[in-house]
Order: sequence, then structure tokens, then C-alpha cells
Amino acid sequence: MAGTITYLRGDATAPQGEGPRIIAHVCNDLGGWGRGFVLALSRRWPGPEAAFRRWHRERAGNDFGLGAVQLVRVAPCLWVANTVGQRGIRTGRSTGVPVRYEAIDTALAALAAEAVRLGASVHMPRIGCGLAGGRWERIEPLVTDRLTARGVPVTVYDP
Repeated sequence: MAGTITYLRGDATAPQGEGPRIIAHVCNDLGGWGRGFVLALSRRWPGPEAAFRRWHRERAGNDFGLGAVQLVRVAPCLWVANTVGQRGIRTGRSTGVPVRYEAIDTALAALAAEAVRLGASVHMPRIGCGLAGGRWERIEPLVTDRLTARGVPVTVYDP
């Protein structure tokens, strides 16, 4: 039962609706957390940042890397999905963009399985399109193919 993406103006850290919800966002593979959407997450909950930093620090013994997903419970029916879809970060000397579309695709497939298991909807900003430098025209079809095509309701929030 395929669905469509709902677009709303609002705050992705305050997901609309009832029932289990997952807030998805894209992280880099350097373990950096300090600019962009993650600041809004950290203002609301300390858990996602602490879990991400621990996941990165202990990466020799876990699945941390491009395409990986870490679910962090922040309320009884609310999780944050730290998804690794960005190689490095932009610097003043950078050429190209850090977004890795194939990693976002892999992460969204894993996220879909978790959302189905939890009976959850997924909420997000336009992932991969801020500091990662991606284009929504490339990411939206991945969201559709991996999430809504599996019946997972998705809401995208624009500030």
C-alpha cells in the first residue's frame, strides 16, 4: 500500500500526528555533531547526540559507517534515527558535496524495516539537503521508494 509524502511547514523535532513516530536526519561519517538540524535535536533531547558520539567512538566494534542507522528512543513512542549519509563535512577547501545518495538509500531501507516493525510514521526535514549539500530532487525518490512504497507514512517539514 504505497503512500505519498506529506509536506508541512513546521518543526521536524515536533512531529505531528499520533502513534509511534521516528524523526530521521542525516549525520556525517566523522562523528561530528554541531551544525544544522542536529542543534535543534540537541536542544530538545541530549540522547541522540550522546548515542551518536558513542556509536562513532566505538565504531571498531559496531556497524557505524555510511548507510548505517541508529535509533535512539527519546519518548515512549518517539525515536530519533541517526542515519549516516554524508562523507565528511564541508570545509573552506572542499570541492563537491559531502552527501552520499547511495548511503542515504541504504539507510532509508534499514529505516523502513524499523518503521514497519514499530508501526511508526517517519518525520524529517529535507534530509541531506542542508549542510550535506544534496538535492531534494535526488533524495525524494529514495524516500518514496524505500519508505512510502512500503506503506510507511512520511512527513517532511519545511521551516
